[in-house]
Amino acid sequence: MAGSYGCDGVDTGLRFSLPTWRLTRWLTDSGQDTPADIRAALIASLFGTLPIFAGGVMNTLMISGVVAWRRPEPLYISWLVLEILLAVVRVTILRSALRNAARGGKTHTDIYIVLALLWACSVGYGVFVTFINQDWLAATLAGVSCGAMAGGICFRNYGAPRLVAAMIFLSLGPMCLGALFAGEYVTAIVFIQIPFYLVSMTIASQRLRRILVSTMLAERENERRASLDVLTGLSNRAGLEAALDRICSGARVHDSAAALFYMDMDDFKIINDTHGHAAGDHVLKTVAQRMRAMLRVDDVAARIGGDEFIVLVTGIDATAALRLGNHLLRDVGQPIALADGSRVNVGLSIGIAIISGANRKAQAILDSADAALYRAKARGGRCCSIAGLPDGEDARETGDAAATA
Repeated sequence: MAGSYGCDGVDTGLRFSLPTWRLTRWLTDSGQDTPADIRAALIASLFGTLPIFAGGVMNTLMISGVVAWRRPEPLYISWLVLEILLAVVRVTILRSALRNAARGGKTHTDIYIVLALLWACSVGYGVFVTFINQDWLAATLAGVSCGAMAGGICFRNYGAPRLVAAMIFLSLGPMCLGALFAGEYVTAIVFIQIPFYLVSMTIASQRLRRILVSTMLAERENERRASLDVLTGLSNRAGLEAALDRICSGARVHDSAAALFYMDMDDFKIINDTHGHAAGDHVLKTVAQRMRAMLRVDDVAARIGGDEFIVLVTGIDATAALRLGNHLLRDVGQPIALADGSRVNVGLSIGIAIISGANRKAQAILDSADAALYRAKARGGRCCSIAGLPDGEDARETGDAAATA
């Protein structure tokens, strides 16, 4: 599903289906180097700028209606009927897409794009029939209207420059064909105007897309940096809170278990006081690297204070959480070599809280893990304690896990 970045008037909560047909995928292709989320936002932008969409529909309906009223001939009447049918179908599909996008349903993006091409064909058809009938008043109305709409096509669909080029070609191209049959040499000027217009609008849409993509990349990088701890590269408190809210929401919906590990380094102040803050920073970075290496890609590791870390692991129960906690104690606690050649031993105390359907409030989970951490500290540190288990039981589990590690 494609999600909107809030550009072009599209609600950020909407999710639009990605194109699946070969033609529509090609028309909306944004390059292999475009990140998936930005590609999705570009697709969502095609459903935005509703005033331009409404203006284009009303414009072609009025022009075709005036021409058919002025000269009620089969060709002009057929143009009006075609515009009415396309307007009804396009508005229906767009309303359905916006409604389904809000619910996370299928938005028929392929049909929506094909209908845009058919609308461009109908505009081109209207220009063509006015030219071949040598009705210059109608041709002027249709031609000026068509040229004006080319700008709207560019600014509404700049997320897909190939689609822009195709729509302008289908709407303005027939004007060249009509000029061949018109018998007026002066109309040959369109053979210069139309290619120039096609190229300039396509280039404009490409530039607008590049600006949009650059802006999205900058926003995403700013958001990423805002959620990272500068020293260790782990998530910071803001990143942790977002991840915890997401996991808690998943626990509510799917009743799946996860675990929060609240960790505090034992005697870290002694390392700072003895070896200096530079050595302390090196120890923190090393601990973070070891911690990250033990986790899966989807797991979250965060540094929330001087020597405090939190890890979020999904799909894990209490027994597995205790086992992982003891692996963290063993692997993270290996000696660390400092720049002066000396080595320091690092200890951890870990408090664990299980996140499940019955325990899914973020602050309550943090409080439970914090209380378990204090229990581990009270037992002398360098051990795990799990919230909700008696001291003897989680100490026994911890010892068993350590023995089998």
